[in-house]
Amino acid sequence: MQRTSTWAALALLLTALSPLPLAAQGRRAQPAERPPAEAAKSEAPKFEPPKPEEKIVSSHHQITLGGGAIPYTATAGTLLLKEENGKPKASVFFVAYTRDGVKDLGRRPITYTFNGGPGSSSVWLHLGAFGPRRVALDDEGLGVAPPYHLVDNPESLLDVTDLVFIDPVTTGFSREAPGEDPQQFHGVREDVESVGELIRLYTSRFDRWASPKFLAGESYGTTRAAGLSHYLQERHGLYLNGIVLISSILNFATARFDVGNDLPYPLFLPTYTAIAWYHKRLPEDLERGGLQAAVAEAERFALGEYTLALAQGNNLPADARRDLAAKLARYTGLPADFLLRVNLRPTISAFDKELLRDQRKTVGRLDGRFTGIDRDAAGEANEFDPSYPVMQASFTAMFNHYVADELGFRSDLPYEVLTDRVRPWSYREQSNRYLNVAEDLRRAMAENAALRVFVAKGYYDLATPFFAAEYTFSHLGFEPTYGERVSSAYYQAGHMVYIRRADREKLKADVAAFLRAAGGGPPVGNTGAQP
Repeated sequence: MQRTSTWAALALLLTALSPLPLAAQGRRAQPAERPPAEAAKSEAPKFEPPKPEEKIVSSHHQITLGGGAIPYTATAGTLLLKEENGKPKASVFFVAYTRDGVKDLGRRPITYTFNGGPGSSSVWLHLGAFGPRRVALDDEGLGVAPPYHLVDNPESLLDVTDLVFIDPVTTGFSREAPGEDPQQFHGVREDVESVGELIRLYTSRFDRWASPKFLAGESYGTTRAAGLSHYLQERHGLYLNGIVLISSILNFATARFDVGNDLPYPLFLPTYTAIAWYHKRLPEDLERGGLQAAVAEAERFALGEYTLALAQGNNLPADARRDLAAKLARYTGLPADFLLRVNLRPTISAFDKELLRDQRKTVGRLDGRFTGIDRDAAGEANEFDPSYPVMQASFTAMFNHYVADELGFRSDLPYEVLTDRVRPWSYREQSNRYLNVAEDLRRAMAENAALRVFVAKGYYDLATPFFAAEYTFSHLGFEPTYGERVSSAYYQAGHMVYIRRADREKLKADVAAFLRAAGGGPPVGNTGAQP
């Protein structure tokens, strides 16, 4: 009985351990059924962004400049930046104006134009200075109430040069291609390379290699232009006749109020003087003597006694500090006790907030003629730059109207006039040092003996002060020929020197003369002739 029971137990154990029938195995392997909604979602086609394509529209117009009628073609559109295997990297928006009836493009100059930011479209130079149409402003450029409108621009450069206005990637209608990382375009070197490629592409596509070629940039656009001057030569063999720099910043050490960097303080001082003069905050003798005389006196003080005092740091004696504060008060319109509290080192924001504090007003950074009102009159910095919103409103509205209704280019994308989408901006090649593209410009001028530079400077510009530009170009190189190839002019406006009518007229005359002298146009007084 015991042996029989043992065998029976063993049989039961083997039965329990044997594999299930195939049908049972199949049933166990089946996954649980998914809900219908989840199944439909997984089976839906994956979204594929549209492939980038070039879109170009042309229209024909006429403008009267210099007493003569000039017919021209406006071309608005996008060009694709591609790898050599044809893969699109970005779509770059541009607007070009070319004079009709030109028989020899080798004698017709072309000027590639852009603004700065980083993050700015080219709308400011386009509809404010050089394009054939511009935003209507009052004579002082201090803004007008909506609705805004456009007028023909008698100060357009179209009688002297063809024009191409470029919006770098992520500004205007320019965007990276689907699947591409926009950061590859957002940096000092990256920006120079992508804009340089657009210039090369346009030059080839529209047969402009034989033309005299110029760059025109404003603000950070001058940084880009200086970088491009050498890059275009080195990478593409594209040599320029000249560069127009409006509100220039090439050496960033001149404009960074960092601890341990005292250089900006004496370089900003003459601009403080100009703005204080405009608002009648200077002593009577300086006000009565005029703007240029007041600025000249401030410049002598800035490079002399002020610079020497700052160099002493904490070793400056107490009586010398008080004496210097009194002199700074004379040239800035700021109270001496305030200047002592900021250690004789007023920054832009401190100046903007303090100058008209007793009136509960602030002054502008881009243009110190503008005033604003903050929530309160206390604090160390203004809430906003009162010189920007007025320009932003009119230029944004008018460009969106103009590009669609007059040029015929339509897009559902927002036109990025000035955007933070380009940030963080990469300065990786300039790590642990200030960006200084003046050296790029010097190298370009050394290799290209024909290259000339024109610098436009606004007296009331605190973004890129005129004395800092003078400092930069006085240190461009120690060969006298460099200085002989650089010319400049001053304007009684701010960062956007062209918003004031008298200065816009002067800028046109100055730049036209520069282009002609640099080998880029017919003789003065012959604007009606067709090259």
